[in-house]
Amino acid sequence: MWGRIDGLRVLDLGTPGPLRAELNGLVLSGAKTATAGLVESDYRAEGEDLEHVGEHLVLVDDDGGRVGEVSVTSLEVVPFAAVTWEFAQAEGEGYRSIEHWRDVHRRYWAGEGQHVEDDTEVVCLYISLVTA
Repeated sequence: MWGRIDGLRVLDLGTPGPLRAELNGLVLSGAKTATAGLVESDYRAEGEDLEHVGEHLVLVDDDGGRVGEVSVTSLEVVPFAAVTWEFAQAEGEGYRSIEHWRDVHRRYWAGEGQHVEDDTEVVCLYISLVTA
């Protein structure tokens, strides 16, 4: 189950440390307006429903402290191989191509113990900063 702050679900981007700090900074600057998750490991295994449009999430740091609040503007569940270049660009992390995005995400999720196939379900979540 995901953490909650003031009744809102927590959004803890990446892994603790430099990656989370970088991703939070991108959200706070407005450069990152999307993030991806795996349906099986990030939702089903955690007993969590998908986010819904209009839902607010609390962006947290490594210690679980609030660094901002975002609103869900859109989401879709697609096979890994169907994630679009538009989505990859909205992640704001400087990917050079959709192939680069796929390579980086496969390696990230593999490091988290998650093997990703072309048909693995990915949640493509679009967000907008509400407060920092």
